[in-house]
Amino acid sequence: QVQLVESGGGLVQAGGSLRLSCAASGRTFSNYTMAWFRQAPGKEREFVAVINWNGGSTYYADSVKGRFTISRDNAKNTVYLQMNSLKPEDTAVYYCAARVVTASTFDYWGQGTQLTVSS
Repeated sequence: QVQLVESGGGLVQAGGSLRLSCAASGRTFSNYTMAWFRQAPGKEREFVAVINWNGGSTYYADSVKGRFTISRDNAKNTVYLQMNSLKPEDTAVYYCAARVVTASTFDYWGQGTQLTVSS
């Protein structure tokens, strides 16, 4: 198993930037594909971004493409989400997730960190 702990959420004005971090422990971090999801009030959880085991491949939801950047540091067992040009509609609880590189579903989740973007 891998344990995930997110940090870095907070309150930011529209147009601002913030970086989320997700620290992993318990297993070899590079064995996992990592992703960020988010859930806004009253909405279903949605995919934000994903990164492969060595950071060589990333993919983004259309809603964040060009504004958010996912990255990872395997030496620090950490995945990041750099968020720029934030919009009020980015307000949500952001979750870090992990799946074994050979698996098809994300089985490991963090507790979430709140991002609030004010207009």
